[in-house]
Amino acid sequence: MSDDVRDLVLTLAGLVIGGLLGWAVRGYLWRRRLHRRQRFFGLPKDSECLLVVPRDPGARGWSLARHDAFALLELAAVIKECGAHAEVLAHDTAWQGFGARTEFCIGGPAANYRLAAHLHSMLPGVEINTDPDQGPDQGAITVAGETYRLEKGAVEYVLLARLASGRDSGNDRPVFLASGQRGIANQAATRYLARHHVRLVRKHGLDSTFCLLLRVVNSQAYGSDVVELVADVTKAATTPPKGLSQRDRSPAT
Repeated sequence: MSDDVRDLVLTLAGLVIGGLLGWAVRGYLWRRRLHRRQRFFGLPKDSECLLVVPRDPGARGWSLARHDAFALLELAAVIKECGAHAEVLAHDTAWQGFGARTEFCIGGPAANYRLAAHLHSMLPGVEINTDPDQGPDQGAITVAGETYRLEKGAVEYVLLARLASGRDSGNDRPVFLASGQRGIANQAATRYLARHHVRLVRKHGLDSTFCLLLRVVNSQAYGSDVVELVADVTKAATTPPKGLSQRDRSPAT
């Protein structure tokens, strides 16, 4: 074998080995990212999750409001990437505890009774005005001593939370809440969760509880695309008001 042929064979062998190593590394990194995504969302392959939504008050029978349907589409992509399956339930038919399956609960506490129960049980430091009468405080969110009021079409606020069940079995799934002042804010929160989950993992970890206050800016022009993080209100939201006992804030399961 001549030197030229030997050099060519060695070069080709190096390219093949390098390509195989690169493929193996890319595969390892992809599997690692997928595993971290599945763990954060509590969605291992072939697992099941719940999508709990309010009924559309303007429709007959079991129907979704437009922006709630868009919010489910945002989550559907995440669920599919994780290889999991979803069941959609109306808020007043989800009569079960939490922790066995990951749950995504969407809507305000006035329209979604299950979300209201989650807020009461796991985010006792949050107060949301559910008064149906029109007024400046309708839908206002109060947390950490600040009140955030709705300016329809200009500024809308939404709470985005990941709530760990706090049990010790090791197989408990989280509850995700998107509680906004309008439906478009709920959609914005689920989009933020889907797009920024890697950043959220770096900030909060894979298994922790967090509660973020987000602001949707000028939705009448930009829809649900322009979202700003107002504050991490985890500590204030998870701390019960003074005088509230453990029994008062413990969920029934």
